[in-house]
Amino acid sequence: MLAVTAALVALSVVVGRSEDSTYSAIQLQLADLLIAEERFPEALEAFARAKEDATREQLFRARRGTVLSLLRLARFADARVEAESARAELPDEPEAIAMSGDTLWAAGLFDEAEDAFLDALARDPDIARGHHGRAKSLMSRNELDAALDAAQQALVLSPRDGEFHHTVGTIYKQMHRYEEAAVAFGNYVNLLPKKGQSARAAWSRAQIRFLRSLGRRTPFDMSPDVAEKLHTVPFRLEQDKIVVKARVNGNRAIDFVVDTGAEQTVVSREVGQRSGVKPVVYTLSAGVGEIGLRGLQIGWIDSLEIGSLKIENVPCLIKNPPLAGMPTRETESFSPLAAGLSVVVDYERQLLTVGRRIPEESADVVLPLRQHRLVTVRGTINEQDASFVLDTGGEVISISSQAASTLNYRPPVRHLPLRVYGSSGWDRDAFLLPGINLMFNTIAFPNYPVVVLNLQAPSALLGFQLGGIIGHTFLSRFRVAIDLEESVVRLQDIS
Repeated sequence: MLAVTAALVALSVVVGRSEDSTYSAIQLQLADLLIAEERFPEALEAFARAKEDATREQLFRARRGTVLSLLRLARFADARVEAESARAELPDEPEAIAMSGDTLWAAGLFDEAEDAFLDALARDPDIARGHHGRAKSLMSRNELDAALDAAQQALVLSPRDGEFHHTVGTIYKQMHRYEEAAVAFGNYVNLLPKKGQSARAAWSRAQIRFLRSLGRRTPFDMSPDVAEKLHTVPFRLEQDKIVVKARVNGNRAIDFVVDTGAEQTVVSREVGQRSGVKPVVYTLSAGVGEIGLRGLQIGWIDSLEIGSLKIENVPCLIKNPPLAGMPTRETESFSPLAAGLSVVVDYERQLLTVGRRIPEESADVVLPLRQHRLVTVRGTINEQDASFVLDTGGEVISISSQAASTLNYRPPVRHLPLRVYGSSGWDRDAFLLPGINLMFNTIAFPNYPVVVLNLQAPSALLGFQLGGIIGHTFLSRFRVAIDLEESVVRLQDIS
């Protein structure tokens, strides 16, 4: 592979500018080889050279490759600019429209992305990326059977696209069909370039081992009488976090934070060792803090009890290795949404209700939700659309540094430094930004001070740009019902 790449580089120097289309063709071949070696920054350079005096077809290929490389590097805003250029040049081309949908998705603009995927499919029912995008959109609204059908259709049309296999695996995992998820992730690994050395392949193999470590047991297993009931427990607020008592593997009850902003239930190393939670493999996690991406152990809780709720075979992150130099110990947290349970938080009476189905109650405001690993709702930051994580484990309303960088300020604007720590350590660049106008449906926060956080690492891991996080400051004003079955958040004002 490297010898072929070197030969192409040499040939690209020899070819004269009088043969522009030949030069562009060679640069495109070079860029494709660089992508195969996962050398995305160099691929971007080759695609840029390929655009010079390229034919219309070559220009589109260069833009498509540029978008792919930028998405792999989590440069979501740049990818969107490139895709919109391609769509402006070819407004009726289904592939350009689907590519625009991919970058809208990566921007966290899920509704607009869905419209683009449907538009592309209306023009060409056989466009694989349109079906793939539709599958992701359906999955985010918990329409899992339809999502699986759409993803399988994408695979029929493009069976060697590794990303499609990964999406199929993710859908199976959300359905709690772990063996089928493991097979799909295995197909994804087999299609990765340099799979013997790739970090992506290594993390995926670890995920496969974890999924298969459950054997014939059922993840998130509940007895029928537990599964069909609503479970209500009291909670207390501690540092603006919802705290309940829970038992791990039948041991004494300890404090757990109820964290809708977490993808997994979490235990500390000490609690894991004391309760017999055995690690299986390492997995990749990301959160607020300077560490960014963080390798942590993942294992199984045999049984987790919270009041009358008892769940068996609960996957959990084990905070090992623990963070050093933190002001408080890392706490345990329970993620009901990860278990497929809807949630009602009654802040006024300090009661938490969870269940597979919750009653549809009256609400002052209803926000559509999307569950793409984390649950998000739509908001605006100074009239710019963004996706916000709904986080009962968070304390304030924050926006990402990426979102803050795109805002037009009226000078002078003071940035007030803050000391903020999250699940990945200290965020030493965090600051308080006053004068921001936030809107969530009809709920307005005019001229509001927000905390600006570096959310690049979790955005990269999730595959879309987080606009921000809404925590206790926002949520505690309401009786909050997070209804996964209906894909909505119902807010009833209690102020």
